[in-house]
Amino acid sequence: MIIAFASLKGGAGKSTLSIHLAHAIALAGKRVLLVDADPQGSVSSWAAARDTPSPFPVIGLSRNTIHRDLPELMVNYDHCVIDTPPRVSALARSAILAADLVLIPVQPSSYDVWAAGETVELVKEAQSFKAEIKAAFVINRRIGNSAIGKEIDSALADYALPVLKTAIAQRVIFSESSAGYSVMELTPSSTAATEVKNLSKEVLKLMEVKKW
Repeated sequence: MIIAFASLKGGAGKSTLSIHLAHAIALAGKRVLLVDADPQGSVSSWAAARDTPSPFPVIGLSRNTIHRDLPELMVNYDHCVIDTPPRVSALARSAILAADLVLIPVQPSSYDVWAAGETVELVKEAQSFKAEIKAAFVINRRIGNSAIGKEIDSALADYALPVLKTAIAQRVIFSESSAGYSVMELTPSSTAATEVKNLSKEVLKLMEVKKW
């Protein structure tokens, strides 16, 4: 299974979510590959900052032929997570086309909800070539008691895509993990680690369903 985090809005948290989902899948005993398809190289920088080897392979693959190149690389893996670039480009299109599931991270703000429409259109474009691509929203950096935090699900309803039940809350530990480690390594018993593991379980279960 190939999962791509896609958002045409910068700062949505794609890189952080990509790293953490890949690690949670690896902890579940699956062979997972993390692909950095963003020329900014945030995921590659994360891996390079580590003092110990990454718990899963990380490769840079920021080229417009990902959808053709990735199947051969997947021979040795059960799953792949792709961090995509934050703009409309041939590279973003190729990464989305390579995916079985596209996860669109949305922060609880009106601007993020409006901006999500551009990413949805890019997914629809890919589905015209590969109808089996699935897509869903994942709420990132949720602020529990804020009005927009409570209304985000209904605000996204117009896009006719499901919203994953597991939301990732805004926590300082995610910023601290950008120095080369995941929250599962820094604070394995924390609520943050539990949220990420629950997200991975929901995603893996979701892909077992043939039709939404």
